[in-house]
Amino acid sequence: MHRAQSAITYAVQKLEEQVGVTLFDRGGYRPALSEAGRALLPRAVRILEELATFGAQASSIAGGLEAEVSLVAESLFPTPKLVRILSDFQRKFPAVQIRVYVESLGATLEAVLEGRADLGIALEFAADHPDIDTIPMGEIELVPVAAPSHPLAKMRGKIQPQALREHVQLVLTDRSTLTRGREFSVFSPRTWRLADLGARHEMLLAGLGWGSMPIHMVADDIAAGRLRRLDIRRPDGRTKLARPGVVLARRKDRVLGPAGRWLSERLAGNDR
Repeated sequence: MHRAQSAITYAVQKLEEQVGVTLFDRGGYRPALSEAGRALLPRAVRILEELATFGAQASSIAGGLEAEVSLVAESLFPTPKLVRILSDFQRKFPAVQIRVYVESLGATLEAVLEGRADLGIALEFAADHPDIDTIPMGEIELVPVAAPSHPLAKMRGKIQPQALREHVQLVLTDRSTLTRGREFSVFSPRTWRLADLGARHEMLLAGLGWGSMPIHMVADDIAAGRLRRLDIRRPDGRTKLARPGVVLARRKDRVLGPAGRWLSERLAGNDR
């Protein structure tokens, strides 16, 4: 510790006076931790670690590193990809806190526009907004599915649009007003509108309706027979659902620090 023994002894004595307990048993040849000292040691170690982290974070902030980076992610985006990137972010920037929101449709773009998120993984219509810069991140494959007990799952051959219109479609709805008047792959006039993708997944499994889901969320369910992929024919004659494009969105006037720029570059690279 590069300190005189007398200085250490004095510091320990002052600490014992402050906490009101004896930390060392001095009855033997060498001082040893008392029972109270052993009990308090783990907490003391954590305090020292926190002090070291505090100092490192303060130095980083003084050098221009952000204290926090916020990100909003479209609920359709594959979570495993996002987790891999965030794990790398944590290792590279341990002193930077990260705040993650999960939204759907226009609510994702709204979080970026309102400044609640530095970056947003949004659907491609975000590129139409004049205040937003975007970078393409690829597409999301959607598949129509229903529980095995659902009437549509029992039909053979291509399912015509008329048959789809006769059953409740579980549709992802928007918490914001940014997509008002727009529909995304809605075929049936009978709809249940859900703002939570996880709730829609559970309702599909329960057979409450049919709907489209990202393939990465239902691949295991299809393989296990919990859901069946519907062989539908769209009104335009095509048999596959449109694949929504995904973009990385940022306000044009938002200046990113080193951590935000790193995260933006990794997300734009789509973890390839």
